[in-house]
Amino acid sequence: MGKYFILAGVALLIVGGVLMLVERAGVRPGQLPGDVSFSRGNWTFAFPIVTCIIVSVVLTIVLNLLSRLGK
Repeated sequence: MGKYFILAGVALLIVGGVLMLVERAGVRPGQLPGDVSFSRGNWTFAFPIVTCIIVSVVLTIVLNLLSRLGK
């Protein structure tokens, strides 16, 4: 079980590093063109549809590559 915690920690470090690099490049995840955001008074609703699509495509590619390497 300890191995899974270590893998989860390494995965979080990688994701955090990638997010830092993306933000330095001037792209803010969740605020891409096509992301929906409404604001009224002190109420805000945000649905980052384009960010979700991009994350889904990237995760699909990475997981497919990992599954092919594992065989």
